[in-house]
Amino acid sequence: MTDPAEAGRRVNEGFVPLMRGIPGLLAYYWVDAGNGVMVSTSVFESEAGAEESVQQAAAFVRDNLTSLLPNPPQVFAGQVVASA
Repeated sequence: MTDPAEAGRRVNEGFVPLMRGIPGLLAYYWVDAGNGVMVSTSVFESEAGAEESVQQAAAFVRDNLTSLLPNPPQVFAGQVVASA
């Protein structure tokens, strides 16, 4: 069963501090998109930081969120091509 509030709490208390320790982090967001869908977005200065965050996220999800997420996470990466 999906529990967005509990997942958000765990991410805020456990994963956000890990993200802050990754060099080049510019922004991180965890969003409850409704209907059991949760989305995270991170922005890094370098690809190396982004790759490290994916590794950290995989371990964190495995160890802390598996029971709250009915589907395995999907990971997408790319270059920012427009921003405000």
